[in-house]
Amino acid sequence: MKKVFLTLALTSLTGGLLHTLTAAACDAKGASGIVAENSMYIPANMKSLNGGITEDAFNNAMDKIEKIYSPIISAKGKTLLIERNWEDGTVNAYASQSGNTWKVAMFGGLARHEVITADGFALVVCHELGHHLGGVPKKREFFGNTWASNEGQADYFGTMKCLRKYMEKDNNIEMVKVLNVDPVATERCNKSFSAPNDIAMCERGAMAGKSLGNLFRALRQSPLELKFDTPDNSVVSKTKDNHPDSQCRLDTYFAGSLCDKNHYDDVSNSNPNLNVCSLVEGYNFGTRPLCWYKP
Repeated sequence: MKKVFLTLALTSLTGGLLHTLTAAACDAKGASGIVAENSMYIPANMKSLNGGITEDAFNNAMDKIEKIYSPIISAKGKTLLIERNWEDGTVNAYASQSGNTWKVAMFGGLARHEVITADGFALVVCHELGHHLGGVPKKREFFGNTWASNEGQADYFGTMKCLRKYMEKDNNIEMVKVLNVDPVATERCNKSFSAPNDIAMCERGAMAGKSLGNLFRALRQSPLELKFDTPDNSVVSKTKDNHPDSQCRLDTYFAGSLCDKNHYDDVSNSNPNLNVCSLVEGYNFGTRPLCWYKP
């Protein structure tokens, strides 16, 4: 079995692995993840030469987010549990709730994928927290809504609220100098924000979203390059709860990065327009993309 996993990992890092993807999405029981279930497995002894993050970076991201969000969740009478499965080669991440415990399960396989950056990995943790804290729209089941914010909302919360808390005390202006930020992202971030640190956080959020968009694209084996200036122009007839297409997800991460709402102002479990960039408030930037969201 170990030999099979090693072969899969080697193949995946050269872009040749075939994946069996299902239509499943992160669900309220934590049975599926940030991406559809897939057969990719990258063992701990297989790190890409071109990307991925180290075990220290894996733990540092979770240490930082745990320090921020444990007291926030504790104030709600709940306990945050972040599972750190570095040795596990699974290329996915999960959120679940059991009693008063709100869990996020992270895996070394995802962290080792060649397109994952440190900010991209932190955004995965933020996405999973977004299922717990991201507000409406929630995932729907036959008898009504579940506890879990849907996929698009977890993505939007990830860059709009969580990742900004994660980044705010960093030297963001210096950090973006080595990120090779897309010029389109830079231009749009400068239009949304005026303070240099806010602009830099917007750029970091956008590029973290690009990292994850490239992961989704790789797992779907899509030949189409994801770009900030080629948004998904499809319009849904009703809000989509499951994973949007890869470009649509990049658009969502970018929108969350561009939204100028205060990242300490909480979203709502009942009002979809509270403390987000909303069309009803006249925003023409930073709003949830219509490729998954029906206002």
